Amino acid sequence: MDDAGEAVIRDTIELTLIPGIGTLTQNRIWKSLTEIGELFRMGAKTAEALGVPGEAFPLIHARAYREIAREIYEWGNREGCRFLLRGYSGYPALLDEIYDPPLVLYGRGSMEPLEGPAVAIVGTRRPTVYGLQMAEGIASDLGSRGITIVSGLARGIDAAAHRGCLAANGKTIAVLGSGIDVVYPREHRQLYEKIAARGLVLSEFPPGTSPSPQNFPVRNRIISGLALGALIVEASEYSGSLITARLAMEQNREVYALPGNLTSPQSFGPNFLIKQGAKLVQSWRDIVEELPAEVRHEILVQEDAKPPIKRELPLISEEENRILQTLRTDEVVQFDKILYGSGLSVPQLSALLLNLEMSGWIRQLPGNLYVRLIK
Repeated sequence: MDDAGEAVIRDTIELTLIPGIGTLTQNRIWKSLTEIGELFRMGAKTAEALGVPGEAFPLIHARAYREIAREIYEWGNREGCRFLLRGYSGYPALLDEIYDPPLVLYGRGSMEPLEGPAVAIVGTRRPTVYGLQMAEGIASDLGSRGITIVSGLARGIDAAAHRGCLAANGKTIAVLGSGIDVVYPREHRQLYEKIAARGLVLSEFPPGTSPSPQNFPVRNRIISGLALGALIVEASEYSGSLITARLAMEQNREVYALPGNLTSPQSFGPNFLIKQGAKLVQSWRDIVEELPAEVRHEILVQEDAKPPIKRELPLISEEENRILQTLRTDEVVQFDKILYGSGLSVPQLSALLLNLEMSGWIRQLPGNLYVRLIK
């Protein structure tokens, strides 16, 4: 495929900005014309035959959004934003196969994550400790084995998946429900910057678009469309992650689910999907086993060639061991509760907890909460 020139990029952006012309109509126009620029030179009857609504034609004829498209193009060049156009070099091949791919993707970061096999990991914004640890762990395991992790930068499971992949020096893609320049939620600014520096941030929405609720179900088709399969980690009955799972099935992608506690509301979605035929996942191998043969073979051959790793943890003191006895792998404990049972001063406990975290025994979570990593 050829690279898109400035005129093609600007014309395509302009088309996507026109109110009343949705993705399906955009793609119908794209398939019917040699180049998008022809749309702005045709008459009303010809445009109507392509499915252009009557109220949209005056905007097309007047080139009402040409100046905004020019400004977006120039902004992208200044800010290091890439424009990925359907039918041109760099556009994701898997995404091109779905029913309603976006004509334009705005991208920040490296295009390399689009070149390899990818798996989507999504889930609830209100996860349990179990869900967070599993999402982060599986993302880390897959990322370290060359699988790109795709998610949505949302709170909870999405953020854990991105972080787990980055921690393993893997490649990750964040698909936004806002403009490429609008970080949502705001507290993920640092995570956004890490992904842009070491992975890729994508959005189909023009720069400046706010994170409106209706944007997120729309962007979910891109998360699933970029991947060979989607893993659902904790999702309530009405979670948007179930929309991603449904879209993945419609796109003929694999659907995986992490089983959960039957009494937990967050387990409804994955457990329901498993009943419907989704692949039950306990480890990264369960996902890799369902990937295309060439991908699966390459990963498993490399894995079998690795010498077994015996993890040796640093020895810990009697006081540190006593602290560990108060912590669990499936439940968070507040600092004050640990302090109450330890008989230590605040500075002493803080130093010991830091040492245990640096040694890989525990993890500190937001809110001055702690969880044990190793039984």
